[in-house]
Amino acid sequence: MRSRLSVGSPVAPLEAGFGVGAGTRGGYHRSGAFPARAGTAPGRAHGSATLGRVAGSSPAEPRDEAELPGHLVLFDGVCRFCDRAVDRLLAADPRGVLHFAPLQGETAAALRRRHPEIPEQLDTIVYVERRPGEGAAGERVYLRSEAAIRIAERIEGPWRRLAWLRLLPRPVTDLGYRLFVRVRYRIFGQRAECRVPAPEERDRFLP
Repeated sequence: MRSRLSVGSPVAPLEAGFGVGAGTRGGYHRSGAFPARAGTAPGRAHGSATLGRVAGSSPAEPRDEAELPGHLVLFDGVCRFCDRAVDRLLAADPRGVLHFAPLQGETAAALRRRHPEIPEQLDTIVYVERRPGEGAAGERVYLRSEAAIRIAERIEGPWRRLAWLRLLPRPVTDLGYRLFVRVRYRIFGQRAECRVPAPEERDRFLP
C-alpha cells in the first residue's frame, strides 16, 4: 500500500483568478515553452491557491541540477484527480520516460528559482523538458494544456490520444483546462497529504 506524506500547512481553496506569474507577461515563445532564465528570483502569480509545504521524508534524495531527468512532470500533490492521473501515467509509460515531483516540493521550488513563470499556486500541471547535454540552459517549461499535450506525446495507450488536441488553438484548450481546474477539488476532493511513492516507483519521483 502506498504511504503518504503530511503537508505542514493546509492548501487554501482555489480562487477565481488563474494568472501564471510575473515571468509570463512577456508572452510565450513560438514553441509554447519558457526557456531557463539565469539569476532570476521566483515570480509570484496572482489569485488561486498557494503552495502547502511538504514535511517529512522525501521520495528520493534531492538531485543536483545537472542530474534532473529529461522529462519531468510537476503535479499538485494534494489533488486526488492529479494523484490518479499520475498512476495512469506510470502505467502508460513502461519505458520510464517521465519522472514526477509535487508542486509543493523541493524540486519544484528549485525550478521556480530558474523559471519564474512556474506559478506558486496550484492551478496548472507543469512539464519541464531538458535537452540532453545542455543542463539548465536546455530546460523548456510548458504549462496547462500545452503541458498535458506534450506529456501525452510521451506515453503509450489511450492517453496518447490527447495529443490530437494540438490541432486546436491553444487559447481554446487552455480555456477548457482552466474551467476543469476550477472544479477539480469540488468534484474529486483534496488531500491533506502528498503522495510518497511505493518502493517500485521510487526512482521515478523527485522530492
